[in-house]
Amino acid sequence: MLVVKKVNRWVNSTNIFSGKLPLVGVVTATVLIGVGLIALTRAATPAASIELENGLLSSDVTNVSDVGASGGKAIKFGSAVATGSLPFSLSSQTSLKGSPKKVFAHYFTPYPISLDNKAAAQDYYTINYNNPAGESNKFYAYGGFFRQRPLPRPVSAATTWQLDDMKTEVRRATNAGLDGFTLDILSLTGSNYDRMKLLLQAASETDPSFKIVLMPDGTSSATADVNTLASSVAGLASQYNSLYKLADGRLVISPFAPERQGAAYWQNWVTIMKSTYNIDVAFVPCFLNYSANVATFAPFSYGFSNWGNRSPATNQNIATNINDAHARGKIWMQPVSLQDERPSKSVYDEANNTDNFRLTWSGATANNADWIQIPTWNDYSEGAEIAPSTHTGWSPLNLASYYLSKFKFGTAPIISKDVLYVSHRVQLAGATPDPAAGNTSLMQLRVGSSPARDTVEVLSFLKAPGNITVKIGSATYAYAAPAGEFTQIYPLQVGIVTANLSRSGTAVVSVDSPFNVLDLFTAQDEQYHFVSSALSNGIGDLNGN
Repeated sequence: MLVVKKVNRWVNSTNIFSGKLPLVGVVTATVLIGVGLIALTRAATPAASIELENGLLSSDVTNVSDVGASGGKAIKFGSAVATGSLPFSLSSQTSLKGSPKKVFAHYFTPYPISLDNKAAAQDYYTINYNNPAGESNKFYAYGGFFRQRPLPRPVSAATTWQLDDMKTEVRRATNAGLDGFTLDILSLTGSNYDRMKLLLQAASETDPSFKIVLMPDGTSSATADVNTLASSVAGLASQYNSLYKLADGRLVISPFAPERQGAAYWQNWVTIMKSTYNIDVAFVPCFLNYSANVATFAPFSYGFSNWGNRSPATNQNIATNINDAHARGKIWMQPVSLQDERPSKSVYDEANNTDNFRLTWSGATANNADWIQIPTWNDYSEGAEIAPSTHTGWSPLNLASYYLSKFKFGTAPIISKDVLYVSHRVQLAGATPDPAAGNTSLMQLRVGSSPARDTVEVLSFLKAPGNITVKIGSATYAYAAPAGEFTQIYPLQVGIVTANLSRSGTAVVSVDSPFNVLDLFTAQDEQYHFVSSALSNGIGDLNGN
């Protein structure tokens, strides 16, 4: 059996809750495996609860032959990858990386592109994590461990397939405009540590400007001994030039949940790094509870962050922590989140389609955050991933490219291509699965979350005004959309979902969601699915086309 380290994460609940809430584990019974969906059964439809609201890269193209990532076929990375899917022209890598505003995505080593280099239908994700019967029925009661998985790739003939996959992930992130990854250190030996070193190698060999911020995990064995951790980090710093350093040479370290060890532990660790290894550290702790810990960590910290919340209702006070950090003379790394569902923990957050994603991006931009961390790139156990995946495709990463451009440069990019992004669930939020299927441990809304919402959202980026028609099951809606960015929502119902843009009666672009909304199903799924009019099948292929 493949053993994967799993840890508990907690939401920062400073302004919302009277305590911390456990955040880990998500799951799946439905998984898109390249060509289709695993069949689902059907069950009764509850009444809908509707909450309405007012509702091209400039760098050169590089031909890369990467056997491990492509099964021996040549892949184009660079402008060719994103030109067809983005609604605007992404700035050059020189401009993006040259901005003092930094954007990182949180990389979680247990879930790389492939765990075993097997065909998608037989690999560990499909047989175990996306399967309620996986790991000897371990995930049976909550319908599987994940609800989606990384986009499958062909089996690789290369012995370096793990490194090749890491290079693919770096390319995808850097081509989207990200500055790097915050890299969760779960252990100092074993498979997760080996993957961590492969990612560090991949970053330096793929894009020297793509940087990694080490994030020792306070909930894991990596932080068990202060001297061992210092020795390990010093060794990594001497071996890999992909680690992120400030202009003055300080090594940026951003531990997750540092309050678990306490300020004295980490101040001692920073001292050891300097006195024993002559490494100056720019310490940027990522708290679970910022307000309860900032004062004790401030004397030896360069900046601060927190893990953050995952719904609009819990992200209404973004300015508070940013302003407090700046008042203390520190930089702030703002969490920007897409969504969150964790069947294994029986909890999910209501993201309101893309509302939470857009709200956290706009909050970071408007309130002058210094850096951004997107939690997460690939933690499928939290259902918060933006990496190209089977139910969300490339859409979250494409949207991140747009919003990070606004964050870095202060103005919205000029829309040069009409693109529609459609998001919806595949079941009503209050629906329950067929009891015979065994998914009896059901998710409930996290305390403090926005109320559950059953909606289809069309997020449009238009060169000029146009008319959009949306079909949701038996209902048809039409509206006039302005030029630029615009959102419109309609009630979700059972059936198919499509959206079409026309001007003066002439069809322009359309998107047919491959994800049918079901009234009877085998596993509860509160995660939003995404499709784009600019991507094949609405999801995109391995290269984002």
